[in-house]
Amino acid sequence: MSATSKTENSGLARYLPILAILAVAGVGAFALRDTLNFETLREHREALLAFRDANFALTALGFVAAYMLIVAFSLPGATVATLTGGFLFGTVLGTGLNVVAATLGAILIFLAARAGFGRALAEKMHTAEGKIARVKRGIDENQWSMLFLIRLVPVVPFFVANLLPALLNVPLHRYAITTFFGIIPGGLVFTSVGAGLGKVFAAGESPDLSIIFAPHVLGPILGLAALSALPIVIKAVSGRKDI
Repeated sequence: MSATSKTENSGLARYLPILAILAVAGVGAFALRDTLNFETLREHREALLAFRDANFALTALGFVAAYMLIVAFSLPGATVATLTGGFLFGTVLGTGLNVVAATLGAILIFLAARAGFGRALAEKMHTAEGKIARVKRGIDENQWSMLFLIRLVPVVPFFVANLLPALLNVPLHRYAITTFFGIIPGGLVFTSVGAGLGKVFAAGESPDLSIIFAPHVLGPILGLAALSALPIVIKAVSGRKDI
């Protein structure tokens, strides 16, 4: 095999992880759209609780693994999984398991995207000029704030927040830290809703997910988002760069 062929194969291999994720995401969106939902959880809630009571550690590990794969492959059902964490493990432990699983899944898709086209795009942006260079420089100077901001603002899709940093060559440790702490507020809200699912199902109702937009819930989250954006605003006003 020639050196050129080896190089081409090596370059092609870089894209396999992200292509695999996209393929599984496409199949999963079609195959699981009617499976990972509230009705499925309602129907199997007693069996899940019984299995948890008999195999607590195994249930916790299996839940984390399943949630991690849902996030990594961008499968439908992430919200239901978060509620299930609260339903099975309560608000405190459920939030911890949800956040850990979501962070691990986000790291997997981040690494896959960066190994594929993230590095190449980052190199092109690094050597670019004009407006692209200014945008890249602005992001680089405010990475911590920007990463926390896209996690805290509820309107940013989780999938976008997972991929964008990989395309901008964000360091893994910075991505992991901001993901873990940035998703805690929203995760806590949805997990607490899940912790009350027993009563909701008993009443024959569906969980009220609009609670995240209630003023007493959304206000503190937006406050944290504003706090994350403060360094960006101060820097823009003062014209200073990070030291």
